[in-house]
Amino acid sequence: MSTTLPARYSSDQPGRGGGAPMATWDQITAELPVMAATMRAYLEQIAVVLRPGSVNNTDQCLRSFATYLITHHHGITSIKDIGRAHIEGYKPWLATRPGRSGTPQATPATVAHRLGTLRMFFLRIDEWAWDQAPTRVPMFPGDVPKQHHALPKALDDHTAARLLTAAQNDKRQLVGLSVEFLLRTGLRVGEYTALAADAIVLIGDTHWLHVPVGKLHEDRYLPLHPRLVELVTAYRTTHVPGDHQLLLPRENGKALDRHTVTRFINKAGAAAGLGHIHPHQLRHTLATQAINRGMSLEAIAAMLGHKSMDMTLVYAKIANRTVAEEYFTVAAKVDALYAHPAQLAADDLGPNMARLNREHSRMLGNGYCTRPKVMDCVYETICESCTFFQTTIEFRPTLLAQREDASSKGQVRRAEIYDDLLTGLDNHEAS
Repeated sequence: MSTTLPARYSSDQPGRGGGAPMATWDQITAELPVMAATMRAYLEQIAVVLRPGSVNNTDQCLRSFATYLITHHHGITSIKDIGRAHIEGYKPWLATRPGRSGTPQATPATVAHRLGTLRMFFLRIDEWAWDQAPTRVPMFPGDVPKQHHALPKALDDHTAARLLTAAQNDKRQLVGLSVEFLLRTGLRVGEYTALAADAIVLIGDTHWLHVPVGKLHEDRYLPLHPRLVELVTAYRTTHVPGDHQLLLPRENGKALDRHTVTRFINKAGAAAGLGHIHPHQLRHTLATQAINRGMSLEAIAAMLGHKSMDMTLVYAKIANRTVAEEYFTVAAKVDALYAHPAQLAADDLGPNMARLNREHSRMLGNGYCTRPKVMDCVYETICESCTFFQTTIEFRPTLLAQREDASSKGQVRRAEIYDDLLTGLDNHEAS
């Protein structure tokens, strides 16, 4: 049976804020008292274990479903009467409701959230064996749309290095400090701005950063790079009174906020010739750098304060993508390697290293590199491509020689790294 929601309640027309309004609990209780009692009892139960925001979201989801029932199934009086047909009718009704931002219909994320929350409601009251639970849970996993979650957008090593260099060259000390702090720690902006004055602690001979209770309601400690200790000490000595409660307030003593930190990052980004950068990209950048250089997922999870490994595993996908990009970069040279097996055997694989190609063999700390000359080594410039690498004008002759060497060997990627370093020196000298 279908009916129209009473005019004194709400309508399917957009209300204030653009979204279609839902019935209030007083209105739901007046129409469906037994159902309202079950839903509100459920909210009381989850309020004991969930955060207020999660309870409020569940409140909206349940009221949305009740609004649909009042509108289209007035004969339903209790939760135990809910069947599959009601769920199948609710799904398209929900999907076509006007969105909160004035959009003609709800976003896929909103639909997925409300259906997922409603399904959890049915699952829980069934597990709790409530009298009002339906004989069979009327919702299945397939009722909840799968969401597409794009991989985090991290800065590549060269872009991160350009950003950091530009930030360090900024006349305002707090700009360079903020960008470098976020790049080296992977903190969320809210965590960074909330750091207390005593957040840096010395344990043994290592400085650690105490990150306050934040998004996941947990605090943690992470090792702090010595350079950050120096930068923080220098800034606080110049700008922060000893009794200030925050570690890194603005120069006028006021607390930093997300928007100010975002402006800092993009000021440095503009100076480096980069587009808009979201603060969270710096967090993703550190995680990607770490996993691409062999840091374990468990250590990355601890460093970033992830509550579950599922959050950290996202960066494994980024690493796989990075590996693929590196592979295709050298694919042509690998083809050349396979095209001349006899030459390689003669030049590079002789007994007792006697036939090593002298141009490409290099003695390492514990052996030799025997990379064939047709292959471009992605690690030959591992330090120069690192985010934390810095160089100065005194090394210009060496950088020029390295670039010429790379060009003569046809090592395009390696030559580009030295081109970027030389360009950075030229820009710094010109300014």
